[in-house]
Amino acid sequence: MKENAQFLLEKAASAIGAAESLLRDGYHDFSAGRAYYAMFYTAEALLAEKELEFKKHVGVHRAFAEHFIKTGIFEQKYYHWLVVTFNSRLVGDYAIRTKFESEEVQEWIDQAKEFLDLTRNYLQQL
Repeated sequence: MKENAQFLLEKAASAIGAAESLLRDGYHDFSAGRAYYAMFYTAEALLAEKELEFKKHVGVHRAFAEHFIKTGIFEQKYYHWLVVTFNSRLVGDYAIRTKFESEEVQEWIDQAKEFLDLTRNYLQQL
């Protein structure tokens, strides 16, 4: 596994830990953001393994879909989760009034964990 991919996977794991801590402390909006970043770093790690880098989030999203979803390497649900949590992060960060339920945020954290685990297994088999 390439060094950048490994670094991004570690960063994703840290984002999950932060999301869990924030959720425990009642900061649902910020926890949702960290859950998204865990998925974002995971997608970036996959792309880094192919030596692909992007400056914008949407570039990562599109490239992940092109290289890993459309090719059938990963199921469509992982792209869906990435986009849903991205939109939730935007709402949590920029909307004046938001209130995510803890169960909803916990689901996003669990999805981020699943995506990270799948990605680790995939990259270790290359």
